[in-house]
Amino acid sequence: MLDRAAGLIAGADALLVCAGAGMGVDSGLPDFRGGSGFWRAYPPYERLGLRFEELADPVHFVEDPTLAWGFYGHRLELYRRTVPHAGFAVLHGWGARVFTSNVDGQFQRAGFTDVAEVHGSIHHLQCVEPCTDDVWPADDVDVVVDLSTMRAESPLPACRNCGGLARPNILMFGDWAWVGGPSQRALDDFTAWRRGARNLVVLELGAGQAVPTVRRQAELASAASGALIRINPREPEIRHGRGVSLAMGALEALTALADLVPTARPVG
Repeated sequence: MLDRAAGLIAGADALLVCAGAGMGVDSGLPDFRGGSGFWRAYPPYERLGLRFEELADPVHFVEDPTLAWGFYGHRLELYRRTVPHAGFAVLHGWGARVFTSNVDGQFQRAGFTDVAEVHGSIHHLQCVEPCTDDVWPADDVDVVVDLSTMRAESPLPACRNCGGLARPNILMFGDWAWVGGPSQRALDDFTAWRRGARNLVVLELGAGQAVPTVRRQAELASAASGALIRINPREPEIRHGRGVSLAMGALEALTALADLVPTARPVG
């Protein structure tokens, strides 16, 4: 299977990476799969009986902002400290284009510039209201979190337009206030590129079925050719056998493929 996947990549004129949360696990980022996975990463929330889906809800920024910013402030600092694993460099060397549901900014840290972030980015902020459709970098944001309670200490990040509370520019569960303009513009550019790509091979990494956004994009982009490589240690199956299935983690698979595929290759 590795040889078949390597052959697809080596022969491609364009390479698309569709990445889910599993892509960051080998960089040391927590796996939020299921309540137990989330609680292993954040034991205080297990004591509180709070699941990821409950915390990733914009209502908390209105009703309990120190709880909301405790969760997202901790994640922001974690992602800032995380170094992308070597698999990112392999993909960058292949000249891949990226579509991802991840909000951690790992692809940008690895040198990628054209990244379509379908759920936004934790490294950008917006107004909670929102008072405008403005989105700005979170570079100067430093949220202090009490690790015993997982609550943020004052002052909390403020909107640079109205002075009210700011929040991450991330699409959360049941989110009607997300300012999706920057994400949509990147998606429009990505869609134009994908439609013009010839001999496209899709490399899907760490994308599960619980929130199938990334899987659907990978299957859509490879529908005509069946040139899909799905890398997933838990859910690697491909419908109707249209593609290559690798039951491996992202770093393991990319390291193995790097030995079989030249780093410098003419992809668009």
